[in-house]
Amino acid sequence: MCGICGILDLRDENRIDRTILERMNKKLAHRGPDAINYYQDHTIGLGFTRLSIVDPIGGMQPMANEDSSLVLLCNGEIFNYKELQKELILKGYRFKTDCDVEVILHLYEEYGEGLLDKLNGQFSFALYNKRKKELFCARDCAGILPFFYTEVNGLFIFASEIKAILEHPYVGREVDLTGLDQIMSFPGIISPRTMFRNIYSLEGGQYCIIGGGRKSIKQYWDLKYYEKEDRGEKFYQETLEELLHDSIQVRSQVDVPMGYYVSGGLDSSIIVSQGKKLNEQKTIQTFSADFLDHSISEGFYQEKMAKYVKSEHNRILVTNHDVIEHLEQVIYHSECPLKETFNVASFLLSNLVRQRGIKVILTGEGADELFGGYCEYVYDFFRKKQPSESEKVESRIRKQLFGDEDFFYEKKYAHFMDIKKLFYSNVLREKFKSFDSYQHFIIRKERIKELSHFNKRSYIDMKLRLSNHLLSEHGDRMSYANSVEARYPFLDKRVIEFSARIPYRYKLKMYERKSILKEIYENKIPEEIRQRPKFAFIAPGGAEILKQKNEYIQDMLSEERIKRQGFFHPKIVNKIRKSFLEGERVSVPYAEHIMMIILTFSIFTEIFKTKNI
Repeated sequence: MCGICGILDLRDENRIDRTILERMNKKLAHRGPDAINYYQDHTIGLGFTRLSIVDPIGGMQPMANEDSSLVLLCNGEIFNYKELQKELILKGYRFKTDCDVEVILHLYEEYGEGLLDKLNGQFSFALYNKRKKELFCARDCAGILPFFYTEVNGLFIFASEIKAILEHPYVGREVDLTGLDQIMSFPGIISPRTMFRNIYSLEGGQYCIIGGGRKSIKQYWDLKYYEKEDRGEKFYQETLEELLHDSIQVRSQVDVPMGYYVSGGLDSSIIVSQGKKLNEQKTIQTFSADFLDHSISEGFYQEKMAKYVKSEHNRILVTNHDVIEHLEQVIYHSECPLKETFNVASFLLSNLVRQRGIKVILTGEGADELFGGYCEYVYDFFRKKQPSESEKVESRIRKQLFGDEDFFYEKKYAHFMDIKKLFYSNVLREKFKSFDSYQHFIIRKERIKELSHFNKRSYIDMKLRLSNHLLSEHGDRMSYANSVEARYPFLDKRVIEFSARIPYRYKLKMYERKSILKEIYENKIPEEIRQRPKFAFIAPGGAEILKQKNEYIQDMLSEERIKRQGFFHPKIVNKIRKSFLEGERVSVPYAEHIMMIILTFSIFTEIFKTKNI
């Protein structure tokens, strides 16, 4: 819906500089090109860039309550606002607009911090209480919309994107080494860390209260599984179908043109087929990214689904040249290094959406994590549980990370530690223990202590893969880069909570991944798509990019530049770079991903002018 930013003077010394606030807000213009607005007094400054979707005339922010004692900035949407409006009107509250986020103001007046239990949406907001001189900030349950912040010299500075925070002269530009090691080791950076030291991300399902002499960060929501419940398969199928239908319906209530991503897989096909039912009299708009390489192309299935719903289909073909040409733009918006190239495809796809005049897109993320879509959910049943005697170090690392020495996630971390240390510079090798991501927070282990492997993996995927990767630098940052709001029906709060009640045997019947969804939507989407095995969204591989004799790519990986930056080992990087360039076999495991991280990290440091080691 927009971009938000602000500065709270915790010392109340009248240090809100309007010029700085305007610079911060300008950095968020891509998130909200339709309008800008500000609120400022001697304690706080708030900036807003608007993408008009609901109540284009009356929904301007910052928004105040009736006596102007509360001032709100909210990025996102409250999907159950109509019901909340009715509830609040019965309690005597009056509404000045039909904008969804106005309910937050009156909910706060009625319930205080408990308002978060009432909301079903995708949002991050900052609510300023003038009387208390206190800021109440929160992020939605799934972590769809971002909220970044830092505290420096008695100022609390926040924004929807880090680049806005960096506009304040008090804020430094130093790499968070643990954040870098997280990208090397896991699907992405893990909140609350970012790639910038002392700049943090509020986690999904968290809120923060700061000002008036206090500061606290609390978890107001988290996934809770009910493994002993079983009300019969039919109940779960019928209820899930009803919840998904309603989730798609409420996300389709917009005052602007909207469309659908069609990947060619099950999840997006479910959403677009139901979306078509809601718009039977209209020709809907669908969008796909495809590739020349037949081994990663899903064009056949994308076209099949588009014909099935009789949509006006829009397709973009992404090439190696496109990846190189747009890599710098993508890293600027991602605000972190990348180990794959598919962010470029997402960026170009949202650009196509915007070119067609669409502001809202519905997409299928979340189903794999909730319903067992990845192959690991099956492999868990056949994997050797106890590591061998020679793997005692691996057992200790798994216990440290996940609270379970038998739980395998992505890779053998003991072996990978030696590999990644090979690429670090001598300086970083010497101080490795101080930033080793295995020794820092990644998940709340107590939440999954007694869970089955299936639900344990689901929880970890939701936290590490979805919230901190697919919804952040891949989702939010790539859609809003082109002023497009992505909405996620599978991540409706009610759907998430209900999915955690479904016995996993209905999600993985006879080792068939996402079997409950496939059974619900039998005869409702093309059979070839319904029965199709999971096909990950893959763009041209890093190896193909590293092989390109492109001056920019080779310069970013040059021995001189890597040595000057000081994070990676220049001779090792140069040796592997030459192997890719000359088409030689690279025997180092994970070399392709690591080299892509080093390449994009090099670009990252140039874009954001971070300090060298």
